[in-house]
Amino acid sequence: MTVHSGPSTHFGARSYAARTLSAATLVMALSFPFGLATQASAQGRELPDFTELVERVGPSVVNIRTLERTKTGPAGSAELDPNMEEFLRRFGIPMPGRPDPRRAPRGGGEDEPQQRGVGSGFILTADGYVLTNAHVVDGADEVLVTLTDKREFKAKLIGADRRTDVAVVKIEATGLPVARVGDSNRLKVGEWVMAIGSPFGFDNTVTAGIVSAKQRDTGDYLRFIQSDVAINPGNSGGPLINMRGEVVGINTQIFSQSGGNIGISFSIPMDDAMKIYEQLRATGRVARGKIGVQIGAVTKDVADAIGLGKPVGALVQSVAAGEPAEKAGIEAGDIILKVDGKAVERSGDLPRMIGATKPGTRVTLNVWRKGAARDIAITVAEFEPDRTAKAATKPDPKASAPVAKNALGLAVVELTDVQRKELKLKGGVRVEAVEGAAARAGIREGDVILSIDNADVADMKQFNAAVAKADKAKPLALLVRRGDVATIIVVRPSR
Repeated sequence: MTVHSGPSTHFGARSYAARTLSAATLVMALSFPFGLATQASAQGRELPDFTELVERVGPSVVNIRTLERTKTGPAGSAELDPNMEEFLRRFGIPMPGRPDPRRAPRGGGEDEPQQRGVGSGFILTADGYVLTNAHVVDGADEVLVTLTDKREFKAKLIGADRRTDVAVVKIEATGLPVARVGDSNRLKVGEWVMAIGSPFGFDNTVTAGIVSAKQRDTGDYLRFIQSDVAINPGNSGGPLINMRGEVVGINTQIFSQSGGNIGISFSIPMDDAMKIYEQLRATGRVARGKIGVQIGAVTKDVADAIGLGKPVGALVQSVAAGEPAEKAGIEAGDIILKVDGKAVERSGDLPRMIGATKPGTRVTLNVWRKGAARDIAITVAEFEPDRTAKAATKPDPKASAPVAKNALGLAVVELTDVQRKELKLKGGVRVEAVEGAAARAGIREGDVILSIDNADVADMKQFNAAVAKADKAKPLALLVRRGDVATIIVVRPSR
């Protein structure tokens, strides 16, 4: 299974009371499950009519073509199903990733603009600000916007944010039809929604379906709206519209093995998209907060083992040197439960909450450490690309010999002064060999054990004492450092 982010180069009531049971009604009743037949006869609801919505919203939806300057001649193309390729050819629609023969210059040459892809967008202001996906315009030398009245404009890229896949372009025009923005928080699962876009280059294609789920956690900074609306490559950047004619999302991804629609589509909620839009329009970029931690999920086993009660929060696996988290005293193995009083239900909540915080803001983190919660104040910095984690420290040939394997299946050695300095640790023991319960739990040779059941392990003496007094009937929570990343691993001792 793959998630296609759909770069456009890939084309990725009336009611009535029945007084008598007619023959037709009887057939319908026998053809449907009892509950559905009862509901249909009682309510008599018709399927929604989207015609008025299309007439109202359609003019604000645009087709976006991107061009890049490349040497003319035979070009590679995205792989398409042969039947789809023949279908597009018959309609005279350019193949994805291939130059449009209707626009290609004769005689060839270099640096000629070639069609790169097709996407969609929608107009937010009457003076020409258009919202679309970042991947639609990424890498383009020219962006062309075509309105439903066939007017075509060369657009200026105002800004694009790859992390949320939102982009803003501007065309020079006035009096344009504008899409009305709705409240995506009001969406309900099962609600009818509609999409308008340019799948495979077919302008102004309308599809409809229902909201399948909300808050789908498929990205670092956003939770998506999932629907079964038919979305295909080329729909990217187009609007998801509710029955009030309001745009509630930007269609951005499809879940597919073939690259085509299978009824699982994802849209960026407009509440999030508009926050990005405002920053891109004002400054051309998005200022995003960071604290300098790498995080992981808190499993039920971990939560039980450390006395947290339920699997909530974000487990701090590593703390970057010189970053706000290190300066504030955050440690690997901490679990961040709240940000300024707002609960971190899942690990994915933390980057969204910190990312949405203005750099320079001072916030309070509620942190679970060694069986108790504490508050830590921290100043959020501005996000920059993540640093590459260091490889695991190589074993020192002068390290002491491993001890005999214990009830956990571990043989450990002391860390040398060099290793402690390199790893920036005050204590811990290095795993020299592993088998049994520890191996089954996922501990590897070269890992560094920092604590057992919330008790620090400074050296082998403390490690052996902790293992010896451990209750063999209960799992142990080990804080383990692997390279630059720490995590909590639950080990069930052998009896």
